[in-house]
Amino acid sequence: MKIESKNFNVSFGEAQILKDINISIAKHSVNALIGPSGCGKSTFIRSINRMNDLIPTFQYDGEILLDGKDVYDSKIDVVNLRKRVGMVFQKPNPFPKSIYENVAYGLRIHGETDEEIIEQIVEDSLKSAALWNEVKDKLDNSAMGLSGGQQQRLCIARTIAVSPEVILMDEPCSALDPISTLKIEDLIHKLKNDYTIVIVTHNMQQATRVSKYTSFFLNGEIIESGKTDQLFVSPQEKKTEEYITGRFG
Repeated sequence: MKIESKNFNVSFGEAQILKDINISIAKHSVNALIGPSGCGKSTFIRSINRMNDLIPTFQYDGEILLDGKDVYDSKIDVVNLRKRVGMVFQKPNPFPKSIYENVAYGLRIHGETDEEIIEQIVEDSLKSAALWNEVKDKLDNSAMGLSGGQQQRLCIARTIAVSPEVILMDEPCSALDPISTLKIEDLIHKLKNDYTIVIVTHNMQQATRVSKYTSFFLNGEIIESGKTDQLFVSPQEKKTEEYITGRFG
């Protein structure tokens, strides 16, 4: 397994957000996390690359393993962890720089100085993010001038430029129109051949379209996990059935 969570708990101060999360995520698969707002989905994926560390009241116990090694081990280099486990946020967050420098940014901060190498990786990353043909003649333009869907694909290009192994996506289409959403979903299908993807989504149709496995979160717990087609057609838990049929949430 690429990622394994074992009895993982998270609290912020007195409030427990995640309770005994156990999940296994296979290499080069797309895994959807569904559930109502506030049920712990985003907190969980932010635990995988330790983004919750930035919150002063964050506390945890249990383990999250990446290739069998606990990401919370004191010997883990967090900067390198976040290089291996990239993240795409709900709202596109390009830097106020050129399109080119947005993608080159991670390479530069990780010490790459060869401009030929940077140029090739920028091109390859934009191609992988299905954005190259739209921006190849305006790489020096500000990224802030791109449409929302283009900005999100640019953020994906920026993420994959540093060669991660895992891409976490926190509702990457929630701010996008249907056409841009379709482009991101098509992109996810292509990227799964090279990356392990974990996507948080409120859109259950999206989960069925893009993922092989789905986990249903409710009140900080995983109620049910399984193959997406099975979970949506014949859920084993009553709460899962009620959620996916729209009876609550």
